[in-house]
Amino acid sequence: MSALEGVRILDMTHVQSGPSATQILAWLGADVVKLEAPTGDITRKQLRDVDDADSLYFTMLNCNKRSITLNMKSDAGKEIFTRLVAESDVLVENFGPGTVDRMGFTWEKLREINPKLIYASIKGFGDGPYTHFKAYEVVAQAMGGSMSTTGSEDGPPMATGAQIGDSGTGIHTVAGILAALLQRERTGEGQRVSVAMQHAVLNLCRVKLRDQQRLAHGPLREYPNGDFGDEVPRSGNASGGGQPGWAVRCKPGGPNDYIYVIVQPQGWAPIANLIGRPELTEDPDWATPEARLSKLDKMFGLIEEWSLGHDKWTVLAALNEHNVPCGPILSTKEIIEDSSLADNDMIVSVDHPDRGEFKTVGCPIKLSDSPVHVQRSPLLGEHTAEVFRDQLGIDESELAELKANGVI
Repeated sequence: MSALEGVRILDMTHVQSGPSATQILAWLGADVVKLEAPTGDITRKQLRDVDDADSLYFTMLNCNKRSITLNMKSDAGKEIFTRLVAESDVLVENFGPGTVDRMGFTWEKLREINPKLIYASIKGFGDGPYTHFKAYEVVAQAMGGSMSTTGSEDGPPMATGAQIGDSGTGIHTVAGILAALLQRERTGEGQRVSVAMQHAVLNLCRVKLRDQQRLAHGPLREYPNGDFGDEVPRSGNASGGGQPGWAVRCKPGGPNDYIYVIVQPQGWAPIANLIGRPELTEDPDWATPEARLSKLDKMFGLIEEWSLGHDKWTVLAALNEHNVPCGPILSTKEIIEDSSLADNDMIVSVDHPDRGEFKTVGCPIKLSDSPVHVQRSPLLGEHTAEVFRDQLGIDESELAELKANGVI
């Protein structure tokens, strides 16, 4: 059986942060019913690459779900929603603050309908002066500590390509929902789960908050920066960890012909030998980590002089032979064509009735007794009749009436 088999999730989320969370829950076996307005999730039509078909934006965030449509502005829609809440274990939404309340469904009302309900909300910010600000992926990165610490020392703040504001928040929400489900097993009661995008990004930036406090005791020696003020600087590709790292160029010099190399104390001797400078293992100016910290730029420059003569795969093989931590910079093309990722079901092919086959990301959480089978995203309202009939007992004549009245 699947890990979350029997758990019913009413999914009122849209765009990315919420759908990324509910997709994980669906992958883990929950019955996720995506409730959409009759016009559908806005991302069905955003960034389309195939006419008259759901976009990859939508399909890659809504696999393994069922879709129903419901006009929540109608009295009949609200009555049906009430019945769906009563039959659900979890309700998830990521509307603007107060939106569900204005529909007439406050937390108190929802709890009255279903005392066991877990009500999860994703918002941009927590309580306070930012509460009603609009939040998007990069806004969360900007206000969560990521952008100020990403980029080169003399350049502007940069956004990361990883969706830490949206999908990062989604993963945090999954953790909260699973914890609430476990607690409900002990207490029999549901509860609120609240996750703010700014807070999730901040949690992922804790290393930089660590370094902010370390600045009180002097410069951060493992950073390659020349000057330090009273805040953590942008430091390019510095690892930010206990061991220095950097991306060095490789042959033939394309935009992703780089490999990231970390120099541990025990790794210096094999690196020095590989780059043809064995004398540096005994040179007091280079032999110890402390000696190298003051010239990290020169150290990685020496490594790069060697790596430029080889492609990144040759460099990878040579460094791994000596157990030196490293990793080639993989382009999106290389990732989507990577056989090992396919073998691990992390790049999977899915058939879609309108757009044909497409590739998507598989479930990164692997359970030995609950394997994940990625299924296509639902068409708009594809399961309305099925869900209303099986869960609510609505017959065909009532379905036809609801459709005629614009409720579904």
